[in-house]
Amino acid sequence: MESQKKYGKVVGIDLGTTNSVIAIIEGGRPKVIVNQEGLRLTPSVVAFTKEEGFEVGQIAKRQAVLNPENTFFSVKRFIGATNITAKELDIYPYKVTYNEASGIEIYSPEREQTFSPQQISGWVLRKLIEEATLYLEQKVTQAVITVPAYFTDSQRQATIDAGKIAGIEVLRIINEPTAASLAYGLTQKENSKVLIFDLGGGTFDVSIMEVGEGISEVLATSGDTSLGGDDFTKVITNWLVSGFENEEGINLEKDQNIQALQRIIEASEKAKLQLSSVETTKIYLPFITTDKNGPKHIDKVLTREEFERLSEALIIKCETPIKTALEDANLTTEEIDKIILVGGSTRIPAIQDLIRTLLKKEPNKSVDPDEVVALGAAIQAGILTGEVKDILLLDVTPLSLGVETFGNVFTRIITRNTAIPVRKSETFSTAYENQNDAEIHVLQGESEMAKDNKSLGRFYLGGIPNSQKGVPEIDITFDLNVDGILSVTAKERETGSEQSIQIQGTSSLEQEEIEKMLEDAAKSKETSTGIFTNDEDRENVEKLWNEVRQEMTRFRQKGYNFTNLSLVRIKKRKGAPVTTRLINTHIKEACQRFTKYYSAKRNNSKVIKWPKDKLS
Repeated sequence: MESQKKYGKVVGIDLGTTNSVIAIIEGGRPKVIVNQEGLRLTPSVVAFTKEEGFEVGQIAKRQAVLNPENTFFSVKRFIGATNITAKELDIYPYKVTYNEASGIEIYSPEREQTFSPQQISGWVLRKLIEEATLYLEQKVTQAVITVPAYFTDSQRQATIDAGKIAGIEVLRIINEPTAASLAYGLTQKENSKVLIFDLGGGTFDVSIMEVGEGISEVLATSGDTSLGGDDFTKVITNWLVSGFENEEGINLEKDQNIQALQRIIEASEKAKLQLSSVETTKIYLPFITTDKNGPKHIDKVLTREEFERLSEALIIKCETPIKTALEDANLTTEEIDKIILVGGSTRIPAIQDLIRTLLKKEPNKSVDPDEVVALGAAIQAGILTGEVKDILLLDVTPLSLGVETFGNVFTRIITRNTAIPVRKSETFSTAYENQNDAEIHVLQGESEMAKDNKSLGRFYLGGIPNSQKGVPEIDITFDLNVDGILSVTAKERETGSEQSIQIQGTSSLEQEEIEKMLEDAAKSKETSTGIFTNDEDRENVEKLWNEVRQEMTRFRQKGYNFTNLSLVRIKKRKGAPVTTRLINTHIKEACQRFTKYYSAKRNNSKVIKWPKDKLS
């Protein structure tokens, strides 16, 4: 009862790319709330109309053809991201921009202003909360929200921010495949290894879990945050647009016929859905445009076979995460007991055929792929409030987390597929004599070299006492909470000097980057070992480096500032005397040899990289 008073009624929300669902625990069981339109799914669509207000959900979706530039859908693909590709921009009729100061912005001509993905997602969440409030006849202020397993820290943080915009407290962020396993495992008595295949509107996750006897444990996860049903719709859209150009000589995309393109997108979505149950579908769009000869129409027949041919590259992209998850879980296909399908896009017959071929099993269809994630979120909400008992959830982090150490080496502190929440510490030291501060560069990825991983943030630890290199002890602690939000603390033991950061600026990881991280990891190991084999080599390199530092000190006294050692760039301060003496070659040689040496010795010499602009 005390837990109930503390939390009130907590809802579970699947904030989807295409549709969103809200659920509650009622009578000890999860239940989806039907919206005012009588639907269990609410389109994740927001539209600005000529009136002052805006529409959300089914009403917003209905007017998309007449108001395409002010109707925003699939916004989840942008939330928390810090860059967008031209390919992603091409999918949508509305305008999306990016700048370093404010991140991704979506422009509404009707309002003549821009909105963040968090704002738009917040309005979708508010609509869902209003539905729950009407159903429960009480105010709802707290929720559990699901995200793709491969969402980065900033994407998770942005989802929490969307909740704040909606006026709710997000008590927990839970991975979508994990939520699905909770809903599936609620009735499972025997232990089984389950592969969750989650292909939604804009994201794709594969998770392998052990489910049964009240425990849901994630063994491994993999995925692609930029692959989903929208991409399958896009191949049909491209086929229609290119076919129309070949037949009529009119390029609708080049002509910026936004209304025509929106009609084609909707027709493509409808055709995709129909081809999951029939072999052939007809696409007829009268008066799609006009030219000097009169009105033009689109009248095409699309077969399932042709759709699968158009989608072949996308289907192949679904293979890698399955294989990666199996490998990380140290399991064979024979050891997988059940396959659970999540997300509307799993209804595509070619996707189900792929699963049968790779895993040699028939997918389990006992759960609704559109609703199972929200039901799992409601179960997690029930666990928090005490409405659901005897269930334990063990989730994992999808990629390794660590810091850059001397020589551009990535030193892992939390390895991928570690159960969360988790708190881990390691001790580091200084890279050179009398080093008074150190840069803590936090990274995410799988490459041995720091530069090949994703930067999450940087901060400086000052107040390190003068001493020989390698003597100061600096404890770096990584704290990853149940929502997947990371906090990093660095503390120098002698003085107690301490600095910390909560990572909130992670950029999204494109699938190409993720695959490169995994594929190049072995190569990085090969190229980072066997460089120096004895102390004499080390001493020679260190002697060279000390000489270079002395040269740099003399140049600094003459007015030069070394701002980026990695690029060996020398900046001349304003009014500084001109000198023709060059030491670039020496700097390069020292940096390269030190990089190789410390890569080879990284396990025995974990030292923080020196601050690039504070060498003395």
